[in-house]
Parts: sequence; structure tokens; C-alpha cells
Amino acid sequence: MISLPLFSLLTDVNVLAQHGPTDVPITALTLDSREAGPGVAFCALRGTATDGHKFIAGAVAQGLAAVVCEELPTELNPATAYVLVENSGAALAHMAAAFYGHPSRQLKLIGVTGTNGKTSCATLLHKLLRELGYHAGLLSTVQNQIDEEVIPSTHTTPDAIRLNALLARMVAAGCTHACMEVSSHAVAQHRVTGLRFVGGVFTNLTHDHLDYHGTFDNYLKAKKGFFDALPKTAFALTNADDKRGPVMLQNTAARRETYSLRGAATFRAKLIANEVHGLHLEIDDREILFRLIGVFNAYNLLAVYGAAVLLGEDPTEVLTILSGLTTAPGRFEPVVSPTQRVTGIVDYAHTPDALENVLQTLHEIRQPTQQIITVVGCGGNRDAAKRPIMANLAARLSNKVILTADNPRFEDPNDILAQMQAGVTAPDAAKVRTVVDRREAIRAAVELAGPNDIVLVAGKGHETYQEIRGVKAPFDDKLILTEVFAALNK
Repeated sequence: MISLPLFSLLTDVNVLAQHGPTDVPITALTLDSREAGPGVAFCALRGTATDGHKFIAGAVAQGLAAVVCEELPTELNPATAYVLVENSGAALAHMAAAFYGHPSRQLKLIGVTGTNGKTSCATLLHKLLRELGYHAGLLSTVQNQIDEEVIPSTHTTPDAIRLNALLARMVAAGCTHACMEVSSHAVAQHRVTGLRFVGGVFTNLTHDHLDYHGTFDNYLKAKKGFFDALPKTAFALTNADDKRGPVMLQNTAARRETYSLRGAATFRAKLIANEVHGLHLEIDDREILFRLIGVFNAYNLLAVYGAAVLLGEDPTEVLTILSGLTTAPGRFEPVVSPTQRVTGIVDYAHTPDALENVLQTLHEIRQPTQQIITVVGCGGNRDAAKRPIMANLAARLSNKVILTADNPRFEDPNDILAQMQAGVTAPDAAKVRTVVDRREAIRAAVELAGPNDIVLVAGKGHETYQEIRGVKAPFDDKLILTEVFAALNK
């Protein structure tokens, strides 16, 4: 069991004032007052739903060792240490890093941020490093991994305590590298504060998470904050073809590098062919066939290639391994019905840009006679502004569309679908129908498909649940699509 004096955890914390004993032994950190008890340090965070400062008195009553807060309570318990800080989230992150022995300093930690492509890039880089012979960890939306050990993932980027605990487990398991997605929420909430990265990768920036950040500018600043914090010993690799790519490098102390399919960059690729069996690219004067499909995957591959080369790996060996890799589950994942010869595609596309990329890719690889039937919804209690945009894109770029529930959470799915439907223009209205039940929507799409047609089920990808009124019920788009194919083929 870890036991460290409180003062040893505060070395990197901006402490404004201290009350009580600072040599008290700390055996656990928590941001949940219900976990308070002897030896525990509770960090009171100001969250979007509630303020942890409201629970300080209750936590102290449970025999808490220390409280870290931005506002001291009016009554102080003489047996408890109180640490007043400027930002509780940043303090927690620094304390968690110290508590677990600064594990990020013992790893080559690479962070990937952006709206789309984070999971694919982090997963591809993790697979590549392991194929190169390294022990490596992964922190992603789909799952966390320590070499082959799979650990369920609940957030794109875990809270600072769990994050450092996972990195410490990687170090203990002999990992030398770690790849992680860095979400905008994680930057804004200081979850990655105190970590030492050897490199950062930017994919792209499009409309998402405005329900949390409020404005697109705040969203951009959160992403940029990750690069602003990189040390000069790290590399910052950005997509030069995204108009926000150069913005990410403006204030970074890290080595500035770029990748591009269109113009001058540190790492360049030329698209030779994008076909149903894969991509044919020219990268650094080498022609390579890849198993992945779509221009968006050309960018993902190029980003991973650039990151690996910047880590000091041999370019030829990197390309050879990348040519045989597949991406993360639920990312343009095919499901084929052998009897009807209908192709199903399950994809996590839950933003306008991601949906457009997937549909454009299907247009690029499909035969002229193949129809595209799209099943799509939008999550509840999230960015509502993208709902009509998503429906408009689906209607314009598909032959037929079925709007359905995604994860409605605490919203009425009918209200969400009405907002989506509002984005469908008159010329496309005949293509679109609404089926609230997602299972029935998938079934209806398959029934509409003829031989060789393509059914795209978008929005949930790797998720194995559907969240309705606070309850997560089992639901897997890939499994449902497979079952529907089997039932209709009998």
C-alpha cells in the first residue's frame, strides 16, 4: 500500500494557504467524498453538475486526513489538514502524479487529440509499437490496454487519479511506451496536468462538445492547451491540411512537425487509390498498400507514421508493419451478409465531419449500382446544434436514410429526431423515414437493401450499450446487424 506524507504530494502544487498537519500520511486520493476516511486526501472539484466543496464537512466527519480546496470552510477541524489551492483539478493531477511516482516520466508517452481520428491513431500507434517489439500501454475511448491485458474504458481520458494509476501499472508491467487519447474535457479539467509527454499528435477539429465548452473558440483553446503545455523535449505533430492545424503549434515549446496529403510538410503522402480492398499511398517516395479504407484513414496512417519516425523508428519497418494493421473496433468495421451480399458498415461517426467522411468514403469505393442506406441518430444531453446538420448530411449523401435513437440519455428520443428532421431539405425528404427503436431501424434498413447495397449504421461504433433514462441496456450495433442479417437470410 502506498503511504506518503501530504507535503511530499504538494511539491508541484500552487498552494495558497495551509492549515493543520502537513506530515499526515496519505494512503489514497479521491475526488468522491463518499470514499473519504482515515488516510484519504479529498480534492473538492467544481464540476458541471455539482460542487465538491458542498461535501467537505461530510467527508471530514468520516475521519478524512486532508482536504484540498479552492475555498476553505468556515469551520476547520484541527485534526484535518486543509490545503487552499488556486485550482483543485490541477492540484489533484499534480498530487496523483506524485502519489504514483510520476509514472509518465518513466514512459515514452504520446498523446493524440482532435475531434475525429483520436481512437484510430492511438490504437494504430499502440499496435505498431507492439509489433516493433515494445511493451506498450493504451488509453482510449474503446478500451485501455497494458500490452495484451484489456481494461474496460469509461471515459476517453480517465480522471487524474485513475490515469496515473493506470500509467503506474504500465510501468510495473515493464512498458516503455504508452499511447493515449487526450480529450478536450481532459485538458479543460486538468486531468493530464503534470504528465510528461514525449509527443503530441493533432488530427483535426470540427463541430463537437459545444454543450460543454459553450463556444467553438473555447473548444479550440482546450485542444490547443495540450500543445501549449508540451515541453521543448517533445514533438508536436499537426495536420497541416486542417485549417486549425497550424494554430495548435503557435505557442508550443515542442519541436514543430507537420503531415499532409496536399502540400509541403515534414511527412507527406500521395493518394494513389482508395478502393474497397484498401488504400494505395505513396509515403516518402515509397508506394505502400494498406488494409484500411478511406481518405480519413490515409491521414490517420500518415499521422501514426510521422509519430513513429519522430520516436526514432525506422521508416521502412514502420510502413511495412502499418500496411498490415487494422484500426480500432467500431471504426469503419465491415459486417457482410453472404447470402444477400449486402455489406454492413458500423462506424462511430457521431459528428457531422465524421459522418461526412464515412459517407464520402463509401461513395469513393462503391459501384455505380450500389445504394447507400444510412441509419443514424444523435445522443441526448449533448451538443444539440449538430442534430439537423447530421440529418442533412445523411440525406444528401445517402440513397435512403433512417433516423433513429442513439443514446437518448434523459431526453425524449422523439424530440431529438424532430430536431434532426428539421435539417432535411425538401428535395431529400422522400429519402428519409424515422424509426425510434434502433434495433427495428437497423432491421428496416437491411430490408430496404438490395443485393450489393451498403448499410451504414453510424453513431455508436464500439459501444455495447444504449443509455436511456440513466440505464445502460446491452446494445451492440455490430451484433444487432449480424443478427438481422442471419434472421433475414434464413
